[in-house]
Amino acid sequence: MRSRCAAWLLGLALLFPATLLKADAPTVAAASSLQFAFPELVAAFRAETGGEVRVNFGSSGNFRRQILQGAPFELFLSADEINIEALEEAGRLEGESQVYAVGRLVWLQRAGRDDLPEADDPLAGVREALTAHAAGQGRPRLALANPEHAPYGIAAREALEHAGLWEETAPLRVLGENVSQAAQFALTSDARGGLVAESLALAPQLAERGEYVMIPEAWHAPLVQRMALVKGAGETARAFYAWLQEEEARAILADYGFRLPDDANF
Repeated sequence: MRSRCAAWLLGLALLFPATLLKADAPTVAAASSLQFAFPELVAAFRAETGGEVRVNFGSSGNFRRQILQGAPFELFLSADEINIEALEEAGRLEGESQVYAVGRLVWLQRAGRDDLPEADDPLAGVREALTAHAAGQGRPRLALANPEHAPYGIAAREALEHAGLWEETAPLRVLGENVSQAAQFALTSDARGGLVAESLALAPQLAERGEYVMIPEAWHAPLVQRMALVKGAGETARAFYAWLQEEEARAILADYGFRLPDDANF
């Protein structure tokens, strides 16, 4: 039923002249984990429909607050479900929200260090940083997104708590405003590494500078990423929302490490 609805909405959008779609370029609020996947999504949507969208990247919690305050976003792609559910309860969204991907958390560090943790001990670098700090060998930083408003930051905190490392890493933690900023921090010269989104580690802009190892999914709550139209969304936003549920968009997301909803267990 959902796929038929999405196809109908996309078909409807194709009836609108390209000039109209371009004139009605909506602003999309997108989780920063989508930063490198989104240009390809927007380009593919433009090529197929002639439609244009503007995108703001940031932390999902901050976007939730902005939408509650009346920010002029027409579509919101959150890095979790909680922020979408909060907006639904507040009456700020319309229609049915959709899961568009499931993200993964990774340990990311600068390439060429020759000390990438093994898959069965992905937080070994965290313990090494703690040991170095305790021995007076500097203050190697550990990067993550701010768990106060960033879903990947919450997952990072949960992974560290799972390993019994949350409290003692406090002196070494450096918090990014969002997970994209955390990934940049993780690759700086004074950082041992960081806990960030796999989609960022896979992006060509960062992949040539870093290397990563997966964090087991059982170490944190699932990063189920949901999207929804904001109340009052225009035709182009609706067309883009429908297109994001189609196979081409889903394949692009998969290329950046986002598992497809059909392949996930919720």
